[in-house]
Amino acid sequence: MNTVTLLQPPRIVFGNGCAPQCVEFLAQRHVKRLFLVTSRSVHKQIKSIADALIQAGIEVIQSPFVPPEPTVEFFEIALAEARKNWIDSVLAIGGGSAIDMAKLVAALLSGQQKITDVFGINLLTKRELPLVCLPTTAGTGAEVSPNAILLDETDRLKKGIVSPYLVPDAAYVDPLLTVSVPPAITAATGLDALTHCIEAYANKFAHPIVDVYALQGIKLISENLKRAVRNGGDIEARAAVSLGSLYGGLCLGPVNTAAVHALAYPLGGQFHISHGVSNALLLPHVLHFNCSAAPERYAEISAALGVVHNGSALATAERGVDFLSQLSRDCGVPQKLSELNVPRDAIPGMARSAMRVTRLLKNNLRPLTEAHAEFIYEAAY
Repeated sequence: MNTVTLLQPPRIVFGNGCAPQCVEFLAQRHVKRLFLVTSRSVHKQIKSIADALIQAGIEVIQSPFVPPEPTVEFFEIALAEARKNWIDSVLAIGGGSAIDMAKLVAALLSGQQKITDVFGINLLTKRELPLVCLPTTAGTGAEVSPNAILLDETDRLKKGIVSPYLVPDAAYVDPLLTVSVPPAITAATGLDALTHCIEAYANKFAHPIVDVYALQGIKLISENLKRAVRNGGDIEARAAVSLGSLYGGLCLGPVNTAAVHALAYPLGGQFHISHGVSNALLLPHVLHFNCSAAPERYAEISAALGVVHNGSALATAERGVDFLSQLSRDCGVPQKLSELNVPRDAIPGMARSAMRVTRLLKNNLRPLTEAHAEFIYEAAY
């Protein structure tokens, strides 16, 4: 059995209506000048939390609104704003982009390291500020993971920072915060979370401890995502997908993802296709490529999806892939790169870029070459 290291917040609170509890947590830590990192789309939605912070005697400094695909340049702007205001804590309320931005601001505020120094694994040396995260989408699991992603506009590639210092002090996962998320974003983020669980279970470094999270996440999301997409007010479905997303986030630290995410990064970096859509579109094609390397493992994923085992493990695994394709279609997610105006002649360059994401490719159950990457992109075209 492989050694596994579990990195997660000391406090994880889950449940409908739990978001305001973060105010008491921060007040108990004698926070005075808090940097609130969020996006424009949720700014009005979280006014009650901001007001409660002020009533608790905490001054709230609003960060620049985080865009869907934050860049290194934007991070530097947000970091400068935080330094100018002499903040003593960071609160993220938003999707994965806002949470990742908050993590990096909290970790790099002291100026002892630059963002370009910490791309990679375990290069970050410390984080001094308290950090609390509240997700408003059920997708990235960033609120409980040691990961953060930024778009390096110079290389036109998303890059990851992985460090124990990026694990928040507390995460409050309130499904009610996801109710107003539009159907398209609900679908994309939900399929992103499902991909986390699938890639963590079918992974060279898979572990029985993490398998429990991964399989339950697969079950919860696959059973409830269509309901959440079709009726945003379905609280039961929203809660189930939020819990599945949380489980997916708990998989990221100890095991992480693999080739689906690696091949998705160039789509975001070069063509600004959202991370969730990129993963959802590529997932079936990468799994078709991978299934023969571990048919029993993928058959177990199929079982978690609700696919009846019939015939060989490989046949069952392939039916699971077909199920995922249909789920994506049912949720209204684009199925082809050509639908997203990606030029076919970009495929060789995307394949070269994807091969640089070695921290994820090393996890893939089947070795993947640049030629394989081109083949997968072609299949998805």
